Amino acid sequence: MTAVLEPTCAPLAATSGDDLAVPLVQGGTVGYANFDYAASAPAIAAVTERVSTLLPYYASVHRGAGYASRVSTDCYESARGTVGAFFDAAEDQVTVFTRGTTDSLNLLAGCVPGDTVVLDIEHHANFLPWLAGGRRVVTAADTVAETLRRLVAELCREPAALLAVTGASNVTGELLPLRELAEIAHRCGARLLVDAAQLAPHRRISLRDTGIDYLVCSGHKLYAPFGAGVLVGRRDWLDAAEPYLAGGGAVRSVSVTETEWATAPQRHEGGSPNVLGAAALAAACAALAAIPEERFVAHERALTARLRDGLAGVPGVSQPRIFTDSGEGVGIVAFTVAGFAPGHVAAYLSAEHGIGVRDGRFCAHPLLERLGLPAALRASVGVGTTVEHVDRLISALHTLVRGESAWSYAAEGGAWSPVPETRPLGADAFGAAPCAGF
Repeated sequence: MTAVLEPTCAPLAATSGDDLAVPLVQGGTVGYANFDYAASAPAIAAVTERVSTLLPYYASVHRGAGYASRVSTDCYESARGTVGAFFDAAEDQVTVFTRGTTDSLNLLAGCVPGDTVVLDIEHHANFLPWLAGGRRVVTAADTVAETLRRLVAELCREPAALLAVTGASNVTGELLPLRELAEIAHRCGARLLVDAAQLAPHRRISLRDTGIDYLVCSGHKLYAPFGAGVLVGRRDWLDAAEPYLAGGGAVRSVSVTETEWATAPQRHEGGSPNVLGAAALAAACAALAAIPEERFVAHERALTARLRDGLAGVPGVSQPRIFTDSGEGVGIVAFTVAGFAPGHVAAYLSAEHGIGVRDGRFCAHPLLERLGLPAALRASVGVGTTVEHVDRLISALHTLVRGESAWSYAAEGGAWSPVPETRPLGADAFGAAPCAGF
């Protein structure tokens, strides 16, 4: 074992899912073992408390003189400062609230004055938005070192405005050297954008120290609810571009014949702002910042090592990697089980053991194709993961490959389910009467 933890490994922070008990197909319940943090992380308790506290004051932002409106406006702008500080934004960088990573990237795509260079290993959110503006795709090599050389060659071959890369792979958790990439981009006359959706929940990021020009991430990856995200980046492109959404709040003045647009960030925040989402995202940033970085990294490093070592001991399990020289990554592990479809394994882990993992192609189809995988499984750890969770996952996989699964499973419409399905789902899971459109 490459790392040692106390037997219980207490969670780093309380989350809204800590006490969730889920039913099993064979009867009874068990505490939920969440290994799907990379898809959506449960809200940290401090986030839930912040939203609950703000709800009675929920009112229009920037548009009212009433007390509730003044409080909401102050909370919204305060949240902007908290999030910007969390990423150590430089003086010329502004914080724009969006609906999430994909929204942030589509916003920035309309602001880039030239071509964007991307790697073929990206999540679709950082692959598709650049199509309209001149996307140039570089095929990643088997090593990070050679991949960097390919990027230099492409950026030197023809000028580009932006180099857009993932901070951490959403499939394998592997990291790219962001400070070095920023130096490469700047040396070649480009700027660097980092999709930090998977990096920000696992590592502290300083835009000032790394030289990153633009960073995007989603609240729901960062222990806040859905519906809020952020773009933090240099002001000039954002001020020069057309507003992302034309509407109220994005303007200074409007007449029948002329419109004077505001500067960033308001320029790209047309419509009524999501004050609850912004406050939740800021609360998550504050809660994560309060955890000592060395404790945060040590917790994840030990759990990830235990997970990887355990998977390596299960017959037929493989762990695909992009690079041979990438070294330690974040707590995201892709794996396959020989002889079993990923959907079958995921359904079995959920139904018989109360374990949640992700299966499929992870919105990274080009990467899965280059790895030679039609689909895979992904287990990701977070602040609520414990040693018991890891050990339960490994034990369940051993049971599966020994042929000792207690239930039957079938695929229908592309989704695997236990047959029969005995667990209450939908509204029934909440003890409420079923209702259409739940």
